[in-house]
Amino acid sequence: MRVLLWHVHGSWTTAFVQGGHEYLVPVLPDRGPDGRGRARTYPWPDTVIEVCPEEAAGADVDVVVLQRPEELHGLAQRWLGGRRPGIDVPAVYLEHNAPEGPVNAMGHHAADRPELTVVHVTYFNELFWDTGTTPTRVIEHGVVDPGHLYSGELARAAVVVNEARRRGRVTGTDLLPCLGRHVPLDLFGMKAAELDGRLGPFAACIEDLPQARLHEEMARRRVYLHPVRWTSLGLSLLEAMHLGMPVLALATTEVVEAVPAEAGVVTNRLDVLAAELRRLVNEPEEALLLGKAGRAAALARYGLGRFLADWDELLAEVTT
Repeated sequence: MRVLLWHVHGSWTTAFVQGGHEYLVPVLPDRGPDGRGRARTYPWPDTVIEVCPEEAAGADVDVVVLQRPEELHGLAQRWLGGRRPGIDVPAVYLEHNAPEGPVNAMGHHAADRPELTVVHVTYFNELFWDTGTTPTRVIEHGVVDPGHLYSGELARAAVVVNEARRRGRVTGTDLLPCLGRHVPLDLFGMKAAELDGRLGPFAACIEDLPQARLHEEMARRRVYLHPVRWTSLGLSLLEAMHLGMPVLALATTEVVEAVPAEAGVVTNRLDVLAAELRRLVNEPEEALLLGKAGRAAALARYGLGRFLADWDELLAEVTT
């Protein structure tokens, strides 16, 4: 099967393109958001093929995976040479994010489009988004297993947030200076350096690491901290669990489903979160045990095999 999709979410796409299909990824000379092409910091297989607008317009495409409103409202049709997603070419709309705004106004861009299927990455998202009469499906995340790399040799906490300064309260960036008074924090992610000097005297900001190197550095930290208030289930959290890291997280969105009690602490009490950070940083043996339990839970629920099988089943349905 030939699948057209934009390079929007690097971690998610890295898992998706491990399947047994051919993946056409739009590319433009400037490699901007409408044509990033192949990933440069994630390992993608040779079955991911870059296509320019002229190549995409004449390509034999079996299905389109839409991921942004602009793709639904004209961008995909232009790249497909006038063919309409969901009408002339089978299509699904993959929704990565939790909705924003008042609950009564959480209408989805692909609502009331019976020719599409909206695919949510969490059951929380399916519950909160209003898609009207459009069919929906939940396909939970899958993660390419990086292996049990955890050493916890550094008595520090790892945090992974892309564009943490811009996203602010959504990703809990405002909580980091307070929590950083209890244990040293290392913030990883795109544009992390924008917060240099703002997270406390013992914090470090590290950006733009290739995925494999990021995993190695995360696993050296004693604990993984997930301070996110309101986003979809962060893949960095699931990757930390795969690495064998104990996790501490806010009890928001889908986190309470993903992190069992034996894998760490999930709470909305900042005093409890701070106390548990101190405890786990100072009790490496307990941290190791929690991390092992978390890895087992992540492999069982968010393994790559289940993820790819779920997607194969859906793609077969929408193309027949």
